[in-house]
Amino acid sequence: MRKYVSILFALALFLPSLGQNVQLHYDLGHCLEEHLTGRPSVTTTVEMFKTDQWGSTFLFTDLDYFHDGVAGAYWEIAREFNLTSDKHWAAHVEYNGGVGSSQLANNATRYQHAVLAGPAYNWANADFSRTFSLQAMYKYYFKGQNPWNRPFNGFQATAVWSLSPHNRIVTFSGFFDAWYDPNVNGKWIIISEPQFWLNFDAMGNGGGIPLSIGTEVEISNNFVFDDLGHNNRLHAIPTLALKWTFK
Repeated sequence: MRKYVSILFALALFLPSLGQNVQLHYDLGHCLEEHLTGRPSVTTTVEMFKTDQWGSTFLFTDLDYFHDGVAGAYWEIAREFNLTSDKHWAAHVEYNGGVGSSQLANNATRYQHAVLAGPAYNWANADFSRTFSLQAMYKYYFKGQNPWNRPFNGFQATAVWSLSPHNRIVTFSGFFDAWYDPNVNGKWIIISEPQFWLNFDAMGNGGGIPLSIGTEVEISNNFVFDDLGHNNRLHAIPTLALKWTFK
């Protein structure tokens, strides 16, 4: 769900195509850990990428839900411009932003939005069953609504990967992010969201239906806030998920 890049983005520089999918995640954090009972239990994610002669565009939007409606929204949009003819090296520009709320109707906050820019390296094998992307980016945070959300400069490193063995019946994919934030304990936020998908359209008797079932595990430190407003601890939060890919 995230809070970041689908493996489609790693492919976007290589494939002249348009792709998009919708994911539905049931988050198990609220029932596995007592201090996360206020965490929204459902998230939907919409992803899209498109390539052109200059590079690629990727975006996604997450919507979190409480039982009575949307709890928050987060989106990222990124553009890459090819720097080499083999499309391995690119210039990456990105925006992150959103809004969140608690179960109290009058308690909401805007995320401190940010822009990122830097080089990216993208790799894929001949049949695209293995892909990898690495980005090193300068990150600038704009002033937020809270007194501690002052503008500041930061740095973010991102790795994205995908592995699709067994005739693409299954897919292992995910990302790893690490970025600097002076407002958190230890000054660094780390998050990784490995995913596993079982793809029905790759099965002989799947009827070509573009549906996948699977799971995602949000592994993070200094990222997830608990019910007391603390985020200085390590979490590993799984989901149960469905994905429909538009082709």
